Amino acid sequence: MKFTGNWLRKFVDYQCSREELAHQLTMAGLEVESVQPVAPFFDKVVTAEILSVQKHTNADRLKVCEVNVGKYADASLQIVCGAPNVAEGMKVVCALIGARLPELNIKRGKIRGVESFGMLCSAKELGLESEVDGLIELPHDAPVGIDFREYDELNDSVFTLALTPNRADCLGMFGVAREVAAITNNELNLPKIAPVSSEIPDVLQIDVKEPQACPLYCGRIIKGVTVSDVQIPKWMHQALVRAGLRAINPVVDITNYVMLETGQPMHAFDLAKLAEGGGARICVRYADEDERLSLLNGEVIDLRRNFLVIADSTKPLALAGIMGGDESGVVDTTTDIFLESAFFSPTVISGKSFTLGFGSDSSYRFERGVDFSMTRSVLERATALILDVCGGKAGPIVEACDHLPKREAVKVRPERVARILGVNLDIESIAAYFQRLQFSYSVTDGMFHVVPPAARFDLEIEEDFIEELARIHGYDLIPAQLPQASIHMLAEPEIGVSPVEQVRKILIAREYQEVINYTFVDARWETDFVANDSPIKLKNPIANHMSVMRSSLLGGLINNLQFNLNRKQSRVRIFELGSCFLQKNGQEEEIENLAMLCSGSVYPEQWGIADRKIDFYDVKMDVESLLGLQDIEFQLAVHPALHPGKSAKIMLDGEVIGWIGELHPRWLSEYQLSQSAVLCELQINALARKSLPAMQTFSKFPSIRRDISVVVDSSVTAAELLKIMNLEKGNHVSEISLFDLYSGKNLESGKKSLAFRILLRGTEKNLTDQEIDKTISKLIDVVGREFGAILRS
Repeated sequence: MKFTGNWLRKFVDYQCSREELAHQLTMAGLEVESVQPVAPFFDKVVTAEILSVQKHTNADRLKVCEVNVGKYADASLQIVCGAPNVAEGMKVVCALIGARLPELNIKRGKIRGVESFGMLCSAKELGLESEVDGLIELPHDAPVGIDFREYDELNDSVFTLALTPNRADCLGMFGVAREVAAITNNELNLPKIAPVSSEIPDVLQIDVKEPQACPLYCGRIIKGVTVSDVQIPKWMHQALVRAGLRAINPVVDITNYVMLETGQPMHAFDLAKLAEGGGARICVRYADEDERLSLLNGEVIDLRRNFLVIADSTKPLALAGIMGGDESGVVDTTTDIFLESAFFSPTVISGKSFTLGFGSDSSYRFERGVDFSMTRSVLERATALILDVCGGKAGPIVEACDHLPKREAVKVRPERVARILGVNLDIESIAAYFQRLQFSYSVTDGMFHVVPPAARFDLEIEEDFIEELARIHGYDLIPAQLPQASIHMLAEPEIGVSPVEQVRKILIAREYQEVINYTFVDARWETDFVANDSPIKLKNPIANHMSVMRSSLLGGLINNLQFNLNRKQSRVRIFELGSCFLQKNGQEEEIENLAMLCSGSVYPEQWGIADRKIDFYDVKMDVESLLGLQDIEFQLAVHPALHPGKSAKIMLDGEVIGWIGELHPRWLSEYQLSQSAVLCELQINALARKSLPAMQTFSKFPSIRRDISVVVDSSVTAAELLKIMNLEKGNHVSEISLFDLYSGKNLESGKKSLAFRILLRGTEKNLTDQEIDKTISKLIDVVGREFGAILRS
């Protein structure tokens, strides 16, 4: 929204400077994007009259002019001019000797031997915009010999507001003036709009077939207008040009001016073109599929069923609230017009500019909401201006009204105001602010009931009005107060705690780096790494290789490994915490998983430790560190992504909570990986199952170690032996651990030897040999009974 300071002063006489006004508007929520002078600096430039024009004796294209500059010279000035439009009797702009213009200074001199005492100016020489090539031609009634800056109101500034979508009420000067009056606490002086008397009985029937889309439509006929050879007033032309609009013809210019003034878009139809084919009526309806419309901007569009149009009985005339049609527009030969002023529902207009690929000043306002209480008054205002400028006679207003938005009163509680703003505003102050904003309200039992104005579609709830109070009171007057609250440290439970942050800290401490991958993955990954032939597919994937939702994190980590290896980074330790998506019984389910990948050396390259590659047991140790005291098992199993002889499922309380193993050799070749890796994937909720530590009496007696070596079938796992021995170990055994595995010579085929270290310790006394032997014999007996284990000699 653009406007000038002088135009604004017609409605509110603010006393502050333009910089102060810009600051106050911005602080009140109406951001002032820029404040620019109407014209660059120049001085000693006056209005003048050309008394005579003679040919230059030494140049064909130059003229010697006698110029009257009024009080600025005792006699006429001789000025040499080469402008093509210079003529005797013209009122022009003259720069006197000593004048300073944007790009030159005027001095007395000779041009081709003829003295010149000044310069007749074009708009370009003064730094002004103009479509005329040549001298600035002033009206015939322009006074002679006054400062041109004063005459053309060039000591003015253009304000540009960067309005947010909710402040459509300030897309007109009335709304801006209302805001400035409220902010500066000055009196608002909007022009009083008087009804125009009807001089002719002519009317058009108005048929609004979609009252919810067009709740209010007003129109009237004006006959006998003159469009050609008529000029709009200078003040109106200035307002249009300085607001960024160009002059078209008097009728269109007046409707544009009224739009800028009130914020209400309007449109004028050539009445003769509406009446063609007997269609002397106006119909507001949705378009038919097979209809087309040629618009004022030259576009010819195929109408859609959701486009609201203004039509007669045979054809569409305009896109409602967006743009008029070219065939029914006002031209120089127009003598009779139909003038419309309407309120269209914002939801009907919203989004149409995007669909069409272009917008308009009308659509910009209607899609945000206009003041429907002013619709009829705006029509009266435009009618009066048209009659003053173009002549003619006006008919009565025809109005169709239904389904207008209801403006219900909203309760505003002073205590709620104080709580939100942190400032105690008494009832008198709140009432004064509402009065400055021109809100209609009543007070009952200390509570305000405020009716939102028709122009403010952004005011719906109590907090909206509290924000209005804050704006007018001044944000800079609201003290910055730190919140006050009592804080009590909460106990951290040992079970049921979200493990995510703890897991992240543990893994980072163990040299892992976190990665974040897309949840959209290549369908090939799901088939290769999870054997998932029916992943959840995306309806609109962002890329062909990101077409499904992942059900495992392994594919992303393998891709990260490939990325690192391609860049000569051979030691990779990464993890990811993220969502996976499964289909169960036809329903999509989201779960949180943790995945880890290790590849390369166990330790960074150094002289103190021999190089060793990561293996299954290194990652197994990391998993055990995450699960802590929980009794987990690793059982040999096959997984699509893992080596069949070097993979295991991770069990907790009889449930599979994850997988661990070395990457399958097939995928090393398939994905061109130069080295293998060990991977692991776990369910996050399994990590949250913490076991409470149990207190045990600390023994002051030394521990006794006994080693046993048993021979079992190769199919029996060490985990199975450890499990059964821990169940039967009794009170004296503090630890049982495996320290050796042997198979080969001196053992039968299909047999292996497992050696266990057993630590025993008494809590009240030293253990005797008999007690120790009894405990060891019990452990040997139980593994022999359950697994056929025999003591190795």
